[in-house]
Amino acid sequence: MKSKLIIVSIFVFFISCGQKEEWPKDFHIGQMKAFAEMVAADVKPLALSEPMFKEDVDKLWGEVQQIVADHGIKVYRETDLLQTQLFPVGIAQSKEILIFHKDEALKAYRDLKKTVKSGQSGEEKARRFGRLLGYPPHYINQLLAKNTDFRTLIDFGVQGTNLFLYYKDLDRAKKFYHETLGLEIISDYGFAATVKITPDAWLTLVDAAVGRHKSDEPKTVAIALLTNRLPEWYAYLQENKVPIKYEYKPKENNAHDGFVAIDPEGYLLEFEQFKQHPENEKLMPQLPQYDAVTGATSRWTKNEGFYGAVTWLYYEDMLEAQSFYEEKIGLKQIVDQGWAKVYQVSKTGYIGIVDGRRGMHSFSELKGTSVSFLVDDLEGWYSYVQGHQPFPMVQEMYTGREERYKAFVGQDPGKYFLEFDLFMKHQDNKRIHEILNKPD
Repeated sequence: MKSKLIIVSIFVFFISCGQKEEWPKDFHIGQMKAFAEMVAADVKPLALSEPMFKEDVDKLWGEVQQIVADHGIKVYRETDLLQTQLFPVGIAQSKEILIFHKDEALKAYRDLKKTVKSGQSGEEKARRFGRLLGYPPHYINQLLAKNTDFRTLIDFGVQGTNLFLYYKDLDRAKKFYHETLGLEIISDYGFAATVKITPDAWLTLVDAAVGRHKSDEPKTVAIALLTNRLPEWYAYLQENKVPIKYEYKPKENNAHDGFVAIDPEGYLLEFEQFKQHPENEKLMPQLPQYDAVTGATSRWTKNEGFYGAVTWLYYEDMLEAQSFYEEKIGLKQIVDQGWAKVYQVSKTGYIGIVDGRRGMHSFSELKGTSVSFLVDDLEGWYSYVQGHQPFPMVQEMYTGREERYKAFVGQDPGKYFLEFDLFMKHQDNKRIHEILNKPD
């Protein structure tokens, strides 16, 4: 209910701000009743009417006062709207805007106006104003991109996720993921092989002797493999002598069930099922329809595979990590467990950030992994990062061996390496291009 009301208010305010013709009185009143309801329900701290001439506000004022009285809130006639990068310059010039509010929210708005005059940065004040209006981070990003040169990774197109893992014995790791787990090897460069969890969520297994990370670095990452076949996978892995770190103990009212296995060199694999639960209300509609879920008589094989993958990353400062992935990378949060939050990157690829004090791993300075994003417009994203520096650069743009891929590497607040990749036309990438629906 809340999300629907926010979307309606955003749409009405943003569209109406550009409207030149006077609208019927009944429309104004209906709009304001909706705003008042949202503020009364604490969906929005503040709600803004469209900009109107003073004489038009005078015509509506008696009914507006009755509306706010009916909802137990207040309204303020603003003649000097706070100017930020959320909306075009001069959008309310020579006009009034009605601000529907409770007392504490109007005070926060006035305090923000004073702060702005003291010289706060454009993006920061815009985000503060956006939060007062109840806008989610991804929508604030959209408004900033509309009115400024601000961009996030999402604006340059993300095709999928790819997590790099590093091994002393690469052949053993390949055998485990391909033969034991049944994952397809979609490229093999000799020193690195990529396996497909889903069409847009991959793992790349790297020879640690030549890779960016060493095999003895802390393996501060976990991979959740999403499946509705937990009992079958659990029995199968036990039969194949795969070490289990946390046993399978399903519970009736859990938001998710699962168990944790250990791969050949210590990386944690969480076999997980998200369930219908209030915590997962935004996630469940995003998950692909997975048909291989019927009763005990249906025959299971490992070739059924998985319908999604979550890369779990562990942080010392969760607020810093959350702001980074929402405001710099531009991901949309779809699960909030309090101490862990999940963001959708691609159709079936997700990033999860976890409080290192409560998760399966503790925070560590060094990481035995790199997180990769497959980017449509890699050159455009690289140019933007060079100009705006949303994160520290670790390695400038380079072309991989035999011109098979291009990439550059940054670092997030938790010191995870973030690699941004584009796979080029090459015989070794034929299967990759088929999966990504790119012509050879």
